[in-house]
Amino acid sequence: MLKTNRMYKQVNINSDINVLGGLSDFSLINVFLKENAKSINSHEIRQSYTSIKTIRTFKRYEKAIRNSILKFRNLNIEVLVRKVLDSEGISFESLLMLFWNTSVNNELLGYLNQKVYFPAFYRGRISVKRDEVAACLKELKQTEGSMQKWSDSTINTTASKYLTLLKKFNLMEGGLNKTISHRHISDKALILFMYWLLAIETKSNILESRWLQYCFSEKEIFIQRIMQKKFIKFINLSYSGDKLKVETAVSYEALYDELK
Repeated sequence: MLKTNRMYKQVNINSDINVLGGLSDFSLINVFLKENAKSINSHEIRQSYTSIKTIRTFKRYEKAIRNSILKFRNLNIEVLVRKVLDSEGISFESLLMLFWNTSVNNELLGYLNQKVYFPAFYRGRISVKRDEVAACLKELKQTEGSMQKWSDSTINTTASKYLTLLKKFNLMEGGLNKTISHRHISDKALILFMYWLLAIETKSNILESRWLQYCFSEKEIFIQRIMQKKFIKFINLSYSGDKLKVETAVSYEALYDELK
């Protein structure tokens, strides 16, 4: 089982999980990603691409999307996300990439993933309950000053929106009682994950990365898959039992076309 350590001493808390959990149409993300989005009036975007009724609500979505989903730590990640979204729109692979990127940008999302979702996923559990997420948030509240004014209602709403957001990323299924989607990611998604991981990870030994759990595979299975000969054109690696060093073999600009 992939082991994780506490990721954060302090968690940057904001309301983006609640906002994004209520976003009905993820295609709006692609609209904001376009090069000319900044030059388009927010009112025009709302009128042309969405059914959102008020500009105030629209701007809440815009702020959450730009702050948590479409913020990039470096150019390589931005190139990767743009290539996939421009070519596929909202697809299984692009939603995975957006989940990875949002988890980096939104510390509360990353914290809940580490504390609630991934422990359940890697134990082979069927579901995650809202009460589990709420309990995690209540525990976090004890050490986070910015959460001291959170009521039980706020905590329960955030817990519910968190699970809804995971469903929007195709990681859970169902309505009121959501179940975990234990899906096998494709070879293409695996290589996209590796390039994403290498773009954000500073440790040379990939096996020590706190982000390795985001491959949705047990560590042993991940190693077996990534060492297959069919991936030689994409990555250079060396493995010595407890150390795995990986380097990209294709530019980030050319990767997506090579994966077609």
